[in-house]
Amino acid sequence: MHLGAFRNVNTKKVRELGADIGVDSVGDWSQAQSLAYLGRLEEENALPKIVVYNLNPADNYVLATMIGNFQDGSTPGRIQFGSGWWFLDQKEAMEWQLNALSNAGLLSRFVWMLTDSRSFMSFPRHEYFRRVLWNLIGDDVEKGLLPDKDDLIGPMIRNICFSNAANYFGLAIADS
Repeated sequence: MHLGAFRNVNTKKVRELGADIGVDSVGDWSQAQSLAYLGRLEEENALPKIVVYNLNPADNYVLATMIGNFQDGSTPGRIQFGSGWWFLDQKEAMEWQLNALSNAGLLSRFVWMLTDSRSFMSFPRHEYFRRVLWNLIGDDVEKGLLPDKDDLIGPMIRNICFSNAANYFGLAIADS
């Protein structure tokens, strides 16, 4: 789910060139109330695993806390706060998302990030995101906020970068 996009704002350009041409903005409406339907799905035992992507940095803590309401132990990180995306697809905003998730949730269960795989040039985002993640964790280790123990930090990073997503999405992975 991608929340917070105000699509096709320049109607003249949309009429000239068509919809979804990049004349979009960050939406600034309430996300918490609109996500209340997750509770109704939960009551009906119909709530699937969901990754929620936020497009408005003002809503990071809303989404980071909202996903915590629906963790039930059935699937680690059942409802996920997805990586910085669209308007938040750069270093500072990626850090905002990771910090909100880490502060209000459980970063160790994070399923990494996505790529707009329709474009080959979007694949370097994985490397960029990996560097942002490692810098944040490294800074926290240097400040003494996380333990300086490879046997704890190493597996957490491997899980975030690979294993969590493989397990969450049920991907078959070969032993390495």
